[in-house]
Amino acid sequence: ELTRQLLGFARGGKYVIGSIDINKLVAESAEMFGETKKEITVHARMSEDTLTIEGDRTQIEQVLLNLYVNAWQAMPGGGELSVETNSVVIEQSEAKIHEFEPGRYARISVSDKGVGMDQKTQARIFEPFFTTKEMGRGTGLGLASVYGIVKNHNGVIEVESEPGKGSSFHIYFPTSEKALEKDKEGKKKIMRGTESILLIDDEEIILDVASELLATLGYTVIKAKSGKEAVDIYRRKSGEIDLAILDMIMPKMGGGKTYDLLKGINPGIKCILSSGYSIDKDAKEIMARGITTFMQKPFDIAVLSQKITDALAGSKKK
Repeated sequence: ELTRQLLGFARGGKYVIGSIDINKLVAESAEMFGETKKEITVHARMSEDTLTIEGDRTQIEQVLLNLYVNAWQAMPGGGELSVETNSVVIEQSEAKIHEFEPGRYARISVSDKGVGMDQKTQARIFEPFFTTKEMGRGTGLGLASVYGIVKNHNGVIEVESEPGKGSSFHIYFPTSEKALEKDKEGKKKIMRGTESILLIDDEEIILDVASELLATLGYTVIKAKSGKEAVDIYRRKSGEIDLAILDMIMPKMGGGKTYDLLKGINPGIKCILSSGYSIDKDAKEIMARGITTFMQKPFDIAVLSQKITDALAGSKKK
């Protein structure tokens, strides 16, 4: 099950490859995160050069959000988050020293002035479920998935840190010489709402990132880190909750069992089933019990907003 989770979050199911304007994507994501975390001051500086890469936009957004959340967690009292893009040329001589192929890269740097890490911690920071003593909490699959996504895009990720001074993550993606596609994502209408949503996922980093997206859309979010906790919450507050977003793969009590118990409390429950995989036989079997909407992780804010609107408006299919 752990292997399935790792593959699901590192690959995020099937990639949808297209041309991405890195400057535009980074600037938009940094602005959105700054709006949801008022205790953090976000400084964004974009390269004057056009930086276009070939990749999955939603996956790259997930990388950025995971790094922003990681920086926020390293500054529990608030602080400054710096995000920067640059054009970098890796020569043959440099490529031999590092993990790079020679060529031009788009570099994204995410830096904080938080607790920082020692060399021993830096060496393990991308391991699944590694817990830093400084932060007192685990990274879950967050940074492990960042590493997997970057590698799957033929990129490189490096970390620089010093205890008490902060950390910087540098991501290098090979640039594309193809013409930049029209930004279809920018034309997607983002739907907003004010309803209450029960968000159920066993990964804390996923809960943090997804709850920020939902808060940005105007929703009130109640988080549950397990199926059992979700059922306990829903038993007490079912009358206050308009929608549940349920992770399919969780330890002890999976998504199917959790949904059955939630539906036992309220037969009319509206629910979105989510997974790091594209919809498969297991997901269809759970959905056949009454769920009409499926959402693949990592979440794209425009798609997520539309899925929520549809789920809230639609009646349950028997």
